[in-house]
Amino acid sequence: MNKKITVVGGGAAGMMAAIRAAELGASVTLLEPNERLGKKLNITGKGRCNVTNNAGLEELLANVPKNGKFLYSAFSRFDGRDAMAFFEKLGVPLKTERGNRVFPVSDSAFDISAALERRLKALRVSIVRDRAVELDIAGGVVTGVKGEKGEYPAGAVILATGGVSYPATGSTGEGHRMAAEAGHTVTPLQGSLVPLKEQGHDCARMQGLSLRNVRLTVFENEKKIYTDFGEMLFTHFGVSGPLVLSASAHMRRFDKKKYRLEIDLKPALNEPTLDKRLLSDFEKHANSDFCNALDELLPQKLIPAVVERSGIDPRRKVHDITREQRRDLLLQLKHFSVEIAGLRPVTDAIVTSGGVKVGEIDPKTMESKRVRGLYFAGELIDVDAYTGGFNLQIAWATGRAAGEAAAEQGETP
Repeated sequence: MNKKITVVGGGAAGMMAAIRAAELGASVTLLEPNERLGKKLNITGKGRCNVTNNAGLEELLANVPKNGKFLYSAFSRFDGRDAMAFFEKLGVPLKTERGNRVFPVSDSAFDISAALERRLKALRVSIVRDRAVELDIAGGVVTGVKGEKGEYPAGAVILATGGVSYPATGSTGEGHRMAAEAGHTVTPLQGSLVPLKEQGHDCARMQGLSLRNVRLTVFENEKKIYTDFGEMLFTHFGVSGPLVLSASAHMRRFDKKKYRLEIDLKPALNEPTLDKRLLSDFEKHANSDFCNALDELLPQKLIPAVVERSGIDPRRKVHDITREQRRDLLLQLKHFSVEIAGLRPVTDAIVTSGGVKVGEIDPKTMESKRVRGLYFAGELIDVDAYTGGFNLQIAWATGRAAGEAAAEQGETP
């Protein structure tokens, strides 16, 4: 007799859980209120979908700053290369880019969600457009799910409702509420891979300015904790863009620590070479005011902030600038700093940090230690990773582990 399993949430983790359980012969119902499955999946990687990272166990764990050890078993059985093989077998050709990031060759996230949907249909998973509102639990054992439109009895339930980032995609925190009602601890939810708020108003004055090919370094108090190269954006509240989102995952202790970003605006030039470039520009503009001599070196929106921070009078003639003043300008170009006041709200984040406490979940099976037959997968759990395909890999690996264990352990009610 088929085991009946209800999966709550049709995102990356939920679809993977449903597929694995159905492959093992379970009768699976997938509840998803959105018209489309994988709504958040379709917007990841700017719509290109950074499916996973072409990495083995150790490298995956090294990129999970929060509760990485919890994922040891799931990643051991399904790592980045296993995920690649899985999608290629579903007919999606993949490619590996910088940082071992893996994308569909087509650069379209829809190819990933469509392949998962085809697999669900081939396995006869019943996809029901309904929003789960309550878990049915009797005597410490889950017996099903109540939805807005119907009831779904089950021998096992897999909660895979996502975090609270991107609420427009349906990640509204309902899964956290149901987990808490079932007796689980939910650790505080905040954004990770999220834009940053500045202390002050310099960024707001440069709103809309995008910088490419800069080096960004994060300081926690005065300790350097992260550095990377790429592009970023100044906004009305502070900073955003790929470099900043990656950096934010390393900034987790605003209650106890101070954070500062340093931007090397000219990373391709070392200080002596940049000084020669300055001298050359200054010779060309010897009779100009200082504030009008930087047009070839910097974007227009950045010039007032750099001039102000250099301490040089903007109206000073370039030929009057001293060597010491040139040195001060050089320091600004190589170490342009932004004091960070905090993270933007979790609704602006790509992933949620926080969730169902990992100590209350069996790391091998993803089963609740509080309620028999209840499993968790994906962003709902208190684990999150750096950018680069690692967060989706968490979804695939935990979804697969939950689906497998539910099918093998679940009892039909």
